[in-house]
Parts: sequence; structure tokens; C-alpha cells
Amino acid sequence: MSGQRRILLIVGGGIAAYKSCELVRLLAKADVAVTCVLTDAGAEFVTPMTLATLSGNRVHTSLWDAGEEAEIGHIQLSRAADLVVVCPATADLLAKMAHGLASDLATTLLLATDTPVLAVPAMNVRMWQHPATQRNLATLRGDGVTVMEPDEGPMACGEYGPGRLPEPEQIAAEIARLLGRVVADPLAGQPDFAPAAPRPLNGRHLLVTAGPTHEAIDPVRFIANRSSGRQGFAIAAAAADAGARVTLVAGPVSLSTPPGVDRVDVESASEMQAAVHAALPADAAVMVAAVADWRPAAAATAKLPKSGIADSGIPLAANPDILAELARDPQRPRLLVGFAAETGDPLASATEKRIRKGADWIVANDVSGDVMGGSANQVHLVTDSGVEDWPHLPKEEVARRLVARIAEALATDD
Repeated sequence: MSGQRRILLIVGGGIAAYKSCELVRLLAKADVAVTCVLTDAGAEFVTPMTLATLSGNRVHTSLWDAGEEAEIGHIQLSRAADLVVVCPATADLLAKMAHGLASDLATTLLLATDTPVLAVPAMNVRMWQHPATQRNLATLRGDGVTVMEPDEGPMACGEYGPGRLPEPEQIAAEIARLLGRVVADPLAGQPDFAPAAPRPLNGRHLLVTAGPTHEAIDPVRFIANRSSGRQGFAIAAAAADAGARVTLVAGPVSLSTPPGVDRVDVESASEMQAAVHAALPADAAVMVAAVADWRPAAAATAKLPKSGIADSGIPLAANPDILAELARDPQRPRLLVGFAAETGDPLASATEKRIRKGADWIVANDVSGDVMGGSANQVHLVTDSGVEDWPHLPKEEVARRLVARIAEALATDD
């Protein structure tokens, strides 16, 4: 095909390195040119000959290749590709990337590149959950690196949890998305790198909140609501598909992170408030989360006896109003969208809420049925121009419509 896409694949160490071979095969089959850089640790699991055979290109292993470095080969390699992919990205590689180390060919390329970077982590669950790794991931995301969430499951070490490398088909699909291309037939498991439709949110940053908050009463009890997070996750996915950089601040839900979305998990309203402000600036914020209005004034450090709760009750304190605070923030997004989950007369409540909280739009929905936790929603978009009544739709379609309206509004403001 004309305009062949080019990938620079950096293969780190770990047992998951074997999956990089299948990834190269899938990309080559889709007519993507793949150049591989094999780290010393990666070479303990796969050979340069294997990667060279599958890619049809020379495999690079050393910063000290005299022939190439006479032409500053590592600089050329770092900038000749459309996308740099680190797969598997070990804890060691992620740490070096986050701290700007350049101790070998792979890390030197990563420091010298001006090309978008995708990191696909794979490591032991404890290493993945370690605060140092999470800090490094936050740094990399802040620097613009796209980080795929690892899969959860049994590991070669015998432990279970998040840290498994996603399957090569999933990685290839994410590469296709980042290259601005579409997967024409997801069931076939092969990425099709034909030109995609325009992505109207390219270059935009969208902040989305989703799910409930849990407000601790004691170590085993909490105040919460029935929100599943599905509508907020659908909006985050639709925004990423439209080309946006998406930060999703998620309360406690059991949903997978949409591809291309940077997810921040929180528990309480106070944690969500902090994560929202840390994610600024953003072009638009869509505050879908059903934040608890109240929290116990003081969470007990030990389980409270049932009789004590019944006799004395639980003193409550108001939670922060994240939407209203964001409307007053000096870094207020250009477009601020709130959600009003109501029973009875959602339109009257939403109209009043939009003005009182300083939001540009409010998405109103009646949650007296099975909306919370269900797969569909009927909403009304309340703006300063009036009310748009949308039909009963799957939550994914509600998300696509809302994201399209957001893209239109941001384009108009330019």
C-alpha cells in the first residue's frame, strides 16, 4: 500500500517478550513496516533472528554500532517511525523512561524521539501495584506517553492480578487507533490500516468523571449509590475514539479501561476532587460521576457495633461540590458539562442546577427505572439555548452524540 506506516518496536525483557513476535507478525500482515530494537533483557527471551525474520528488517541491539553511529543512527531511528511502541514495557524500562535515563540503545532512542510513544506494561502484580511504578506511570502519562492497561489473570510466577501483557490482537488494535486508523473487522482480529474518518477532537484534552464514590463509615461499611459508571466510561471511550486525550477519574467500579484512556482510580469524593484538579487544564470536562452528597463526619478506625449506630446515628458532613468548584476554578475548562440524575421532574432540577453550579450544559436523566446499572439511557441536554430531548438510546450512542456535540462546541469557540 502507499503511505506505509512505520513502527519502531522496542522489546523489553520478561517472559511476555514472546508475544512481541506475534505482534510483529500481525503488523507485518497489515502492511506496517516494523523495525525492532531488542534490549539485552529482551534477548534473554527472544532472538534477533526471530524478530528479523518476522519483520523483514534488521534488528538493532547496541548503541555502540560503529557503522550506524558514524551517521548518528540512534537519532535517525528515533524519528523515522510514525509511532514508537515499547512492548513489553518492564518496570525497569518504565522507570528509566520516566526519569529520562539513556543507558542503552532503547532508552537513548526514547529520550531522543519526537514521535508519539505507546508503552505496553508487563510485570508481576506487586511490581505493577508498587507506588514507585504508579508514580512512574503518572509521570509518563503527564509527558504524553500512552500507556495501555495490563490484563488481569494468572502469571508465570504463580501469582494472580493485573500485570499481564495484553494479547497481541489488542495491542495491534491500539496501535491502529493511535496511527489514526480503524480496525475494519474486529472479529477477524486483524488491524486494517486504511484511512479513518476525521477525528474531531484531535489535540483536545477531555476530563471525565464516572461511577459512585464510597464514603467510609468504618473499615467495613460505607455510604454509596447505585451508579455503575457505564455512562461515564462510554463517554470516555467515545472521546478517545474522536481523537481526544482523555483523563478518566473513576470511582469504585468493575469496568475495563477503554483503549487510549488514562484512568485515575479514586474511592471518596475528596479523592475525586483532588484528582479532577490534578488533571487540569482540560478543554472540556464531563462530570458524570454520582458523587455522594454526604460523608460521615469522621470515619471510625474500628468496626462500629450495630447497636451503637442505631442508638446514636452517624453524624454527617457535606462533601465537596466538585462541579461547582470546577466552574469557579481559574483553570475552568472551556466547556463544562454536568449530569443530573433525578427522579420526578428531571428537567426542572437540571435547569436550576445548571445555573446554580455554573455549568455550560447539564445532561438530565430520570433514574427512577433501571438506568443506574442498565445499558440504556434517555437524556435531555440542557443548555443556555434551551432543551434538546434525545430518544431512549444505548449508553454508547448517548456517549457518541454527546461527544459529537462537544466537538462542535469546541470547534465553534476556536
